[in-house]
Amino acid sequence: MYNFCMTLLSDRERRVLSAISNLAYCNPFLSERTEHERAALGRDFVPGGAVWSASVNNPDAINPNVPRLQARLESLMNQVHSRITKSSEVHPQDLAIYEDCIQYLLYQRYYPEFVKTAEQASFYNRFLADWNHYFRIAGKSFETSLQPAHVFACFRQVQRAFHHIFDNIIGNSMPAARLRASVWQSVFTHDLRRYRRILYARMHEFPTLITGPSGTGKELVARAIAGSRYIAFDPSRMRFADPPGNPFTPINLAALSPTLIESELFGHKRGAFTGAIGDRKGWLDACPAAGSVFLDELGEMDLSIQVKLLRVIETREFSAVGDTAVREFFGKLIAATNRDLHSEIGKARFREDLYYRLCADQVQTPSLSEQIGDSPQVLDDLLLFMVRRAVGEEAGNCLPEVKSWLRSNLPADYSWPGNYRELEQCVRNVIIRRSYQPIVKDKPAPEDSFFEQYGKGELTMEEVERNYASLVYRQCGSYEDAARRLGVDRRTVKAKVNFPN
Repeated sequence: MYNFCMTLLSDRERRVLSAISNLAYCNPFLSERTEHERAALGRDFVPGGAVWSASVNNPDAINPNVPRLQARLESLMNQVHSRITKSSEVHPQDLAIYEDCIQYLLYQRYYPEFVKTAEQASFYNRFLADWNHYFRIAGKSFETSLQPAHVFACFRQVQRAFHHIFDNIIGNSMPAARLRASVWQSVFTHDLRRYRRILYARMHEFPTLITGPSGTGKELVARAIAGSRYIAFDPSRMRFADPPGNPFTPINLAALSPTLIESELFGHKRGAFTGAIGDRKGWLDACPAAGSVFLDELGEMDLSIQVKLLRVIETREFSAVGDTAVREFFGKLIAATNRDLHSEIGKARFREDLYYRLCADQVQTPSLSEQIGDSPQVLDDLLLFMVRRAVGEEAGNCLPEVKSWLRSNLPADYSWPGNYRELEQCVRNVIIRRSYQPIVKDKPAPEDSFFEQYGKGELTMEEVERNYASLVYRQCGSYEDAARRLGVDRRTVKAKVNFPN
């Protein structure tokens, strides 16, 4: 290693390259990306919206600043590389910036290849030649912890994660942008450097809990996280070690009885229960190391199975039903629920210790009304996305019909209580029958509101007395009967029931 003392970069170059160094490790779905791009490009920066998302007018949402950054970086790094070859001593801070910028340069250079590749990656030799060109200068070497095969695998993971998140979580609202950024953190944490150093091999130990109203795309989030796992690259075989079998296993717990849930998750031995005519491998056992098991509707899980799931999270071990042999779970656990788990814990329907094991990494999905309230354009983007998925190339003809029907038949402030799932079914109904009938829910009974506020401790003593007296009066049908049940005078009941609001 050198006795560094010589400055490699001018002040202007250091500002530009420091911005690109930060850009290489930032969350692309946060505003910090735009700030770093602006700092690196100066007057050449192309302003855009605050949210990076697919839209009706720009479905691929190509960022015009990326090719500008690439062109500027190619020129700058060639100059810096030339200086290094002629220098014997370089400042370590400059070399750290150089290392980051070379990684950004190579990622962008090979990005199209990563998009096309599956398991085989024959272009690794070209990547390695470029790597050695920048890091293996004749007569010199850089003391770096970076291994090219590992960086290559990280590059592919970043590319896959971006597309899984960008393509599946659409909408140009801030709630949608925050959701994309949150999913990115679930994959890479807030510190991509630390992730690259060590956490890439340990993220399967962190379960992810996805919460939010029904129909808000929790399974899409789960699929994005599961599809973005780190997969090692083997340079001797020129291929990624993609997991055998299905890397994503969704299990809807609400659709299964407790016995079936236990069998599906952990497997069972022959004779373990009536109908167990043979051994069966459970989903935890079948999940590959780079795979994920997704437990949807977690709040429906029986308490006895919650205990076993807690053991899996704590020890990564489990046993099949009717077996004493201990097996190990190698994959990642992702769970989702639309229930308020704090409330479920208070009602003794969900284990508090299990909740605290799950909530270290939590993603909250926003409702459709939140998104539309923040940005009305979201509805147009989602309509285009759903019409394309339903009719393919016919979308151009169908989309105006769907929009026209919605404008004519639903109020402008319709809240979409069923969220994305309801919107998708509305689109399909309009395409097939040119009609859609929203479900009209009955207004909640007065006592429902009372019990909800009572449970949250939101009522005064006077409000509790008035609400309870009114409840008993409605059940009894007369002041006299209500007074007898409550053990008070008839006039007291009448005063409480008729108290002006």
